Amino acid sequence: MTELNERALMSPDDFVAAVRAIGAERYHHLHPFHRLLHAGRLEKPQVQAWALNRYYYQSQIPIKDAHILARLPTGALRREWRRRIIDHDGEGETRGGIDKWIALAEGVGLDRDLVVSGEGILPGTRFAVDAYVHFVRERSLLEAIASSLTELFSPDIIGERVRGMLEHYPFVTRETLAYFDKRPGQAKADSDFALAYCVEHARRREDQEAVLDALRFKCAVLWSQLDALHYAYVEPGHVPPGAWRPGEAVR
Repeated sequence: MTELNERALMSPDDFVAAVRAIGAERYHHLHPFHRLLHAGRLEKPQVQAWALNRYYYQSQIPIKDAHILARLPTGALRREWRRRIIDHDGEGETRGGIDKWIALAEGVGLDRDLVVSGEGILPGTRFAVDAYVHFVRERSLLEAIASSLTELFSPDIIGERVRGMLEHYPFVTRETLAYFDKRPGQAKADSDFALAYCVEHARRREDQEAVLDALRFKCAVLWSQLDALHYAYVEPGHVPPGAWRPGEAVR
């Protein structure tokens, strides 16, 4: 059986190619909501809804990363992963990604207290993000790290998003989008590390398949958040009870 498993193991090149194929097919840059956002075809309230709901995802990233950090066995690995938490939470006088996303939300006209409270987000947003944190907490360390491999595909979408939003939305400025200034470099460093870790530690074919499944799951998490946004705010009349409505207070 061991010999069969070894023969079935994908080569590193084939394994990486399989990872990248998932991104090409399933990453949320293909979602209709993102296509509308980047092409300037959304109204301001729809952009606000995106910023509000995406904040919940941003706010949970350091929590997700803390679950991984606590399970890493060496100081070198923990130092590497701790950088992700600092990138999002900030350190000293340096603003992190969460503060920058709050500034983005304020820049498109949302109230800071509403954004930080987490009130008014869509149930689909909350369910998807909470499922991601649960996955990272409960699955193997390899699967938890593999779920972050979507960052392999984020630099391209960030460039497209920044160009499109600056070109098409007069209420968006470069300062509004400051969150994205450092993200391409951070995402590349993070994904390079995660991919190398997965290649090294997926020593059986079943480990490789677990990595690929974890990446598919994370793509589904991102996609389902946009499904919720599209249904609630692009398709008219589908905002669920308790969710933010333009011009209305959240109850």
